[in-house]
Amino acid sequence: MQTITKQQARQFILAKQGLSGSYRFTGKDGAYAYVRQAGCIQFDPVDVCGKNAELTLQSRVKGFRKQMLQELLYEDRKLVDYADKELSIWPAEDWPYFSSYRDRSRALGETFTGLKELETRALSYIRENGPVSSDMLPIEGEIFWHSSMHWSGHWDRNSPAARSVLEQLYTDGDLVIHHKKGSRKYYDLAERYLPKEILHGENPCRDEEAFTAWRVLRRIGAVGLLWDKNSTAFLGIDLNAEKRKQILGRLTAEGKVCSVAVEGQRVPFYYRSEDDALMQAVISGDADTKPRMSFIAPLDPLMWDKALILSLFDFRYSWEIYTPQVKRRYGYYTLPILYGDRFVGRIEAVPDRKAHVLHVKGLWWEPDVRVTKKLTGALERTLREFGKFNECGEIGID
Repeated sequence: MQTITKQQARQFILAKQGLSGSYRFTGKDGAYAYVRQAGCIQFDPVDVCGKNAELTLQSRVKGFRKQMLQELLYEDRKLVDYADKELSIWPAEDWPYFSSYRDRSRALGETFTGLKELETRALSYIRENGPVSSDMLPIEGEIFWHSSMHWSGHWDRNSPAARSVLEQLYTDGDLVIHHKKGSRKYYDLAERYLPKEILHGENPCRDEEAFTAWRVLRRIGAVGLLWDKNSTAFLGIDLNAEKRKQILGRLTAEGKVCSVAVEGQRVPFYYRSEDDALMQAVISGDADTKPRMSFIAPLDPLMWDKALILSLFDFRYSWEIYTPQVKRRYGYYTLPILYGDRFVGRIEAVPDRKAHVLHVKGLWWEPDVRVTKKLTGALERTLREFGKFNECGEIGID
């Protein structure tokens, strides 16, 4: 097994993710290509300076604008909103892989008395009237969702029947999200937007173990390099230590992943075999590792395993959005600043969209960072691009 340095591990991860060197992803096609590479990117509805999925793309796709993601989702239909690593966005072409996931949803839904009748009514109404949100669907009353439904986003609660029926049909795969207005979702029939060969395509995974292996392989590709440890990068996949080792052994035997040792780390790391040329280029010093500055989203694939980030990058990050203000060390929506192969600081930048001014409310450099002209120049350029992304032509330092 090859041994690499921590710096080489960092360089490999960032090169794989398109966060160093020359831009590998450009424009809307680049945004789609990145999502295909990552497998999924997490969706979060909070919009301070862009939603999480938008921020993820902005940091590594040259010229990315928010409308591009909307078009890929709701016009081109190349991407879908659906569960994976919690709420996610992933390529529509992967729909057949999740057939067993949808089958479980239908089986659990059948345990609720009367739900089938409400689903039939809802589907009939949508077929006749087109896209609906929960407040438009003429179904009244409430449904109590039991915790056994939690895997699909339902918890013990009383929920409006219209919303519950739409959520169930969406998780079953009968509906897709047609569009969103703010946080409100509008649903329509999946058959109207997904090609038959995708909607009814045969699952390439012959059983649940094969599906789990496929998902693990996809998460490794999303991060670039993952260790044989309990990892939040595997969130949403049913894995314990024994099963994880079994799956990693299977993927190794099938030639789909390679293992590598990282200096100072006691467990092996894994990367996709298709990325071995990149790994060897990093080891030989031939990879494009030219420094580039990016503001990283809180739920970016790079940040999925914060323990790994701490171990390899010596950077401790906590998303403080749900931390009481008096207990915050930094800001409400603080983004890590990546430059070269390390995190150099954090920034809280909030756009005033009416005045078209991006306000820098907080900037915190890491203690050992030397603030040079080169670094401040990179920050100024990155802020200008971040301002354009948020439709702001001016930068204000608060």
